[in-house]
Amino acid sequence: MGKETLESMLDYFSNQYLRQMVFSNPAEKGGLSKVRVRPVMLREELKFQAEEFMGTQAFHRNLSFGELKEYTKKMMGGKFRQLEVASRLGSSMVLAGKKGTVTVKVKKNREEPSRDIEPIPPTGEELFHNRKKRYILEEGIPVPFLVDLGVMTKEGKIVRSRYDKFRQINRFLEFIEDILPKLSKERENTILDFGCGKSYLTFAMYHYLKEIKGYPIRITGLDLKKDVIARCNLLAEQYGYDRLAFYCGDIAGYDGVDRVDMVVTLHACDTATDYALAKAVRWGAKVILSVPCCQHELNRQMENDLMKPVFRYGVIRERMAALYTDALRAELLEREGYRTQILEFIEMEHTPKNLLIRAVREGKGKKNQEEIRRITQFLGAELTLEKLLEEN
Repeated sequence: MGKETLESMLDYFSNQYLRQMVFSNPAEKGGLSKVRVRPVMLREELKFQAEEFMGTQAFHRNLSFGELKEYTKKMMGGKFRQLEVASRLGSSMVLAGKKGTVTVKVKKNREEPSRDIEPIPPTGEELFHNRKKRYILEEGIPVPFLVDLGVMTKEGKIVRSRYDKFRQINRFLEFIEDILPKLSKERENTILDFGCGKSYLTFAMYHYLKEIKGYPIRITGLDLKKDVIARCNLLAEQYGYDRLAFYCGDIAGYDGVDRVDMVVTLHACDTATDYALAKAVRWGAKVILSVPCCQHELNRQMENDLMKPVFRYGVIRERMAALYTDALRAELLEREGYRTQILEFIEMEHTPKNLLIRAVREGKGKKNQEEIRRITQFLGAELTLEKLLEEN
């Protein structure tokens, strides 16, 4: 095959034939210990899911082909010394030397892949992201709240028209699965769900943590709609979920607890998300899961002479404001001592927002205040979350 480079190797193996890529032998202590990459199908599009291991935790991110290239270069450019690639097309070994040298060895299978090797079918076990064996709530095992939601039949079969809901619930539970080491098995964990709405994800969280994993937990759901709260409390009693309760109230004024282990806020509108995040930081929450929406605050404020030609397009301005808002929220949480990620989620029924902020408390804050200040000055804006955190 001639002399291979990291890029040519990736061009050859980064496709649906890939089985896995494993980064190992970390070059530095205290960081990632291993990364495993595998192909996944998301909305009928091929992506590459990187599972990053740090200590007892695992974090996930989904990458496009171009992002995988840059990610691999970064990993082998100082973070790891070894990369093993296994594919139906062959295999590869990449070794990084201490002086920056990279050696790439590739072994191709003899068959021509385009003619003699069948790609993994879209529903195949190795490629399909949502395959049955990876579901946390498995098909074939009836779950009462999923039956009531119309997602499952009484026999545990998934209703075809509700399959997206089934995937969304399981995707949410995957985010929780990653942070299990942060929760205690020895004492009761307090979890708050702000803006819980109809609470199907709240019920899923309770079922997973208490019924499946056996964690001692108490979950409180909070929402402004009295009829919804009454219905949720009725269902919790019906299912025997005695450590799950729902109350009417808003995020900003809630002071029902002194200490919280995990805060969940899904589709809290505009600055309601900021109040929830600030509360979580004040309580010293170990984990924060937030799917923001309706980021109007920055959209109203953004003013910059250089960016005027861009900002004048309403839909572009709206999207940029949403992305800037969530990125700055993540940076503010980093400043407060959280390891923060922005991950792709599955769209909610009533909003196309599909980014989830996951923050895990590490205790050592990031010194990024000056960078945040420069960005907000550039945008001509003041953020509610920053002001709330300064008041804490």
